[in-house]
Amino acid sequence: MQHQNKIIVVDETIREGMQHRGIVFSYPQRLKILEFQEKLNIDVCQAGYVPAHETEAEYVRELDLFCKKNKFRLAVAGMGRALLKDVKLLVDTDINHFHLHFHIKEESPNKNIVDTISESIDYIRSNTHISVISIAMLDVGKTSDLFIKKIIDFLSFGLEIDIISLPDTSGIMAPNSLFDKIKYARKTIEDSASDLGIHCHNDLGFANANTIMGILAGGSILEVSALGIGERNGIADLFITADTLKKQGFDLNVNTSDIETFKEYYSFINSIYETQTGQSLLNYNTPLFGNGVKSHVAGTHAVSSFGIHSKEEYFINVLCGTHLIEKYLLKEKIAYNKSSLIKITNKIKSESARLNRRVYKKEILEIAERYQ
Repeated sequence: MQHQNKIIVVDETIREGMQHRGIVFSYPQRLKILEFQEKLNIDVCQAGYVPAHETEAEYVRELDLFCKKNKFRLAVAGMGRALLKDVKLLVDTDINHFHLHFHIKEESPNKNIVDTISESIDYIRSNTHISVISIAMLDVGKTSDLFIKKIIDFLSFGLEIDIISLPDTSGIMAPNSLFDKIKYARKTIEDSASDLGIHCHNDLGFANANTIMGILAGGSILEVSALGIGERNGIADLFITADTLKKQGFDLNVNTSDIETFKEYYSFINSIYETQTGQSLLNYNTPLFGNGVKSHVAGTHAVSSFGIHSKEEYFINVLCGTHLIEKYLLKEKIAYNKSSLIKITNKIKSESARLNRRVYKKEILEIAERYQ
């Protein structure tokens, strides 16, 4: 299936990642992340939460300057609230991409928020030559369709905002519900120039699925991070979502075929997390990057092209068939009589059943020797 929309990838590893338990990125670490993102053809780096501290503002300013001096295609964005005091700090960094957020309670909307946001947007446009403005309306999972329409009408048609981000901030939505919500929002802005940003949290483990469904429903801005790091359980994973969408025919610049750089990028983020917390984000069951995707037991799914690791792991037990046993014998360079393969397999299966565990290499070697 071919899709017309260009999908822009916003890598939020730095800004959202700083909300992940225990992580604080130094300037050299942010610079290294920036270089990974440029090499992977990421479109936008969300480089920091500028109003939080003077160092955040300085890092965003320096990263943006670094990109411009080195003629990176990667753009640097800073984040803050849609308040004038935050916007002034963002403008002072000389960035061109502004990621703002605000929250209006549906049951008792703030009457001044419209004027506040309008003032902030006017300030950006009056004090920058070129600007791309994204505004996140929190929290789409807890907001009715009618109120979403009201806010989108204001942002899209009233202020002509470039990107309206509709985050599932609480991570409470299911893929079908998120799809319906984004599809409704897409219809609402159909005649405007605004794009829809998809930003899903992983509290229920649906972030990747929700993000993909959000793009399928009409979103065109993919907001993700390396290893899905972010607030609480994190957000959607950069590689998984981008690779899945590319395979479905969407047009993304990110180079998901550069597996080695992705592995280096993810390992670098993991090393920072390990140093600062004593824990690891990369583990055996990490999708695609963990060794679990290359482990075979019954042999039914022994497809060597699956995942991104070249080395397969075999766990031999009562479920194994002759095909997997033969692959294991060849892999471990265990001599065997091909005409006795069925007998070898049946003996291995019986041993596993008798021992109530997997059968190890030494035991398999002895069985193969017995049937030479």
